[in-house]
Amino acid sequence: MRRRSFAALLAGKGPVLGTWLQIPHPETAEIIAAGGFDYAIVDLEHGHFGLERAVDLLRGCDAAGLAPLARVRSIDAIAPVLDAGAVAVVVPGVASAAMARDAVAATRYAPAGTRGACPCVRAGDHFIRDWKRFETATEAGCIALVESGDGIAAIEEIVAVPGLTAVMAGPFDLAVSLGHRGDWRHPAVQRGLDRLIAAAEAVSLPVILPVFDPDPVAGAAQIAAWRARGIRVFTIGTDKILLADAASRWAGLAR
Repeated sequence: MRRRSFAALLAGKGPVLGTWLQIPHPETAEIIAAGGFDYAIVDLEHGHFGLERAVDLLRGCDAAGLAPLARVRSIDAIAPVLDAGAVAVVVPGVASAAMARDAVAATRYAPAGTRGACPCVRAGDHFIRDWKRFETATEAGCIALVESGDGIAAIEEIVAVPGLTAVMAGPFDLAVSLGHRGDWRHPAVQRGLDRLIAAAEAVSLPVILPVFDPDPVAGAAQIAAWRARGIRVFTIGTDKILLADAASRWAGLAR
């Protein structure tokens, strides 16, 4: 089974572009891939579907050549999506080093972690007789999504946790957490993002930044500004935002 590696994308050069899959149909993954994206995050936190539909989306990512990631609702939901074929998990609401350590442990087999071991899962092509080969084939990434004031306050300790693949900022939730009603442009939110970036850079941990602006020109300018600061991994909107943008632009032109 060919599965694109997120670790390889992080190790490469140039921008790495992804988005969130909240529409529960694998054709969405195919469209995102055809548009030139590198990875997609199956959104089990805000998407209105469960594991069975998530597996279809992960299959769609594999078939289309996207690195398949998944955002889980909680740490105890990590193992099932990894067994289903996600190459990395995005863990929301990480606000302490202890939470980050628990998340990393959930992606690792014993004795390094707490993930349940079964070779008969999709991630291992449903049955691999050599367990050492299986462990290598299913080695997964763990991305801490920091999206609260508490998370920013503890960011230096969070990024120092061994085993994290990357840290992702959550500007919208951070703005809500800080009392700014989702205004991710607010100076306090931007200061939080600056602190997150500085902390991650100090330990050479990759940073993933969301780009929310529905205007492509403004979004491209935002990406250019972050790239000038050394950031190269982004999530651009969501599948719904991209669809809504195209629909509204066409409706506006037609009227």
